[in-house]
Amino acid sequence: MACLENLKQDIRILESTFPRQNERFQILTVSVDEISCRFIDRNGDKHRIHGNITETYPQMAPMWYIDDDDSYISAAIQELERAPPTKNNILQQVKMLVTTLCRLNEVPVPEAMSHIDHALTERGMVISDEDEDDEDEEQEVEDDDGEEEVCHDDMEEDPQNDQRMKAEVAGIDTDNLMVLERLRQNQRQDYLKGSVSGSVQATDRLMKELRDIYRSDSFKKGIYTVDLVNDSLYEWSIKLKKVDPDSSLYTDLQTFKEKEGRDHILLNFTFKDNYPSEPPFVRVITPVLQGGYVLGGGAICMELLTRQGWSIVYSMESVIMQIAATLVKGKARIQFSASKNQYSLARAQQSFKSLVKIHEKNGWFTPPKEDG
Repeated sequence: MACLENLKQDIRILESTFPRQNERFQILTVSVDEISCRFIDRNGDKHRIHGNITETYPQMAPMWYIDDDDSYISAAIQELERAPPTKNNILQQVKMLVTTLCRLNEVPVPEAMSHIDHALTERGMVISDEDEDDEDEEQEVEDDDGEEEVCHDDMEEDPQNDQRMKAEVAGIDTDNLMVLERLRQNQRQDYLKGSVSGSVQATDRLMKELRDIYRSDSFKKGIYTVDLVNDSLYEWSIKLKKVDPDSSLYTDLQTFKEKEGRDHILLNFTFKDNYPSEPPFVRVITPVLQGGYVLGGGAICMELLTRQGWSIVYSMESVIMQIAATLVKGKARIQFSASKNQYSLARAQQSFKSLVKIHEKNGWFTPPKEDG
């Protein structure tokens, strides 16, 4: 995790060095995943430049792209692509970008660049602009003991970063890795369009939860499945396919499959921007259940799903499994004759809101052990 902490520190340096008030180069937004900046040329024209910080950083440099096709902006990006691996660090990348843009535009480099130089010097990294030739850089690393020592910190971080990358994708099949990548691409496009939804904290946590689910044994065993509604990270469809085989609900699911061709209980999870500070709202979509602590509109009576009973440490995997256990504990049964329109979002929200008020006043009832 040293690599991530260094990246966060470098981000703070960039934000303080090139704020939006800088007359030449400005950091608009930056996170551990992306950076968006703006270069103002000598004519006052503004050019947006974006960088994608991949999960392989710092083994791989940020991937830069632009909104327009100005030749000298493109040339600066191409120079970054030719930079040696010893200059993958985000501070070095931004320094090279700004220096090249200023040189090609025939304007002076901002005085604030000295802050970047100071930070690189403290980190023991190369700051000279005279050694841009790849072969010279490689020769310096090979021949100069001091220089090899300088780059040692970055080399030490590479295995850690590689291990982190392998840990994040380990146990996730190709199809689900593609889902995660599509989500990242969609988030990037939404950002560029200015239509970002959710919050950074919620998005990061939900991405982590989804990765954890994809590699979990329960998911791989087909106990449940997860689909994103309209590719939104903030709304999940959960198909609960397996419950305690000794329960009446299990028998009902077998009948449900024979009668209607469906073998699962469909749940809907919706998350707000302040997740994980608050729990998701969970409701049953189909089939209609009696018992199992399921309310008339499809909401579920569980203290865990309220602000009072929620904890940010709860994982979505544990919540799904707890819901499955609660349905069985509450002796849930499928109502085959019930109207399919009995459940709705509005009814679920209203019944859950009323339930919470009652329990906030009277406390939560814990069923006796003999009830399961």
